[in-house]
Amino acid sequence: MSEKLSFVSPTANSPWGTYLSQVDRVVPYLGPLARWVETLKRPKRALIVDVPIEMDDGRIAHYEGYRVQHNMSRGPGKGGVRFHPDVTLEEVMALSAWMTIKTAAVNLPYGGAKGGIRVDPKKLSQNELEKITRRYTSEIGIIIGPHTDIPAPDVNTNGQIMAWMMDTYSMNTGGTATGVVTGKPLHLGGSLGRVKATGRGVFVTGREAARRLGLDLRGARIAVQGFGNVGSVAAELFAEAGAKIVAVQDHTGTIVNSNGLDLATLIPIANKDGVIAFKGGDVVPNEAFWDTACDILIPAALEGQITAERAQKTTAKLVLEGANGPTVPTADDILAERGVLVVPDVICNAGGVTVSYFEWVQDFSSFFWDEDEINVRLDRIMMNALNQIWDTADKHKITLRTATYAVACERILMARQERGLYP
Repeated sequence: MSEKLSFVSPTANSPWGTYLSQVDRVVPYLGPLARWVETLKRPKRALIVDVPIEMDDGRIAHYEGYRVQHNMSRGPGKGGVRFHPDVTLEEVMALSAWMTIKTAAVNLPYGGAKGGIRVDPKKLSQNELEKITRRYTSEIGIIIGPHTDIPAPDVNTNGQIMAWMMDTYSMNTGGTATGVVTGKPLHLGGSLGRVKATGRGVFVTGREAARRLGLDLRGARIAVQGFGNVGSVAAELFAEAGAKIVAVQDHTGTIVNSNGLDLATLIPIANKDGVIAFKGGDVVPNEAFWDTACDILIPAALEGQITAERAQKTTAKLVLEGANGPTVPTADDILAERGVLVVPDVICNAGGVTVSYFEWVQDFSSFFWDEDEINVRLDRIMMNALNQIWDTADKHKITLRTATYAVACERILMARQERGLYP
């Protein structure tokens, strides 16, 4: 008999509640491995840390940080670190669980982990940002390592923060350990292709999904929510393939242009001042984004964005989940009933972790590949994974999300079963 976790009480549409619902749906397809399914419903380890720093004005401020290792049956933990004022333990648990599924779905030798600090980094100076990063790294240093758990960038974190994390860990262990994090600057063991990898993965899986749907990308209308590293790169690649980006939403607002937005002008403006500073589109209320006429919808912001109401509104034929957990379970059902194809996050946005794996491998060998080779390897892994998932979906007549979980969970639970329980 198993008891529920006592330190969270998830609601149906909360991140952890969404994840648990997704696992429940895949149980009928696990066969004898279903006896191990509780393994997937609780994290292996959850660490909560106090992160005190001295601010520039002399005050001592305390922040709460987390590192959760969900499952490590297939390899060391892998997952990003986000700095955001809304970070919670439950959210980090869900994100770590989705990393477990994601790494297994593309058959990387990793488990799932995630980390975060509840902080608004925009309110910190560069000096304070470095202090909070280094103190957090020291606090979680007892459970991370190149063979144990490898952090990476996520929301509001970047190559500089990874450099500070790598340096802090290295100083504490007495030797340079480039493989402790991925997403580092190139001259510190980073990989070519890493910055655009997640957006590229969204494009590669989206291109194949559109082909199978008979949807011509030339002239296809695309709406993108979230215009950071993932959304803007995916938008660029789709535009290069002949699609029109007709709507973009970021933290500053929403702009629409039915004739297509000029990305060459929009992207640098959006990076500096947000999308509403761009004059080549109409500013509309944020909720109007969801019923903008489009063929492809790319949610690439935060989790829980496609609600049941928004799922009813969208005109999209294809949803590409660039963000983690952007669709709540009730919305998933509505989209399926309406015949809208959803390429789930755990395969659609797996390009980032795939190139992170390449970076980790390159760090260990001290031999680095050129960007063309990285992109070829990335495309091959993404396509092979998607094709296997699609075959599973066709075989069982289930959604791509349930098929992805079926493939991933079988791999995870087979590893758990064959390793056995110790002691």
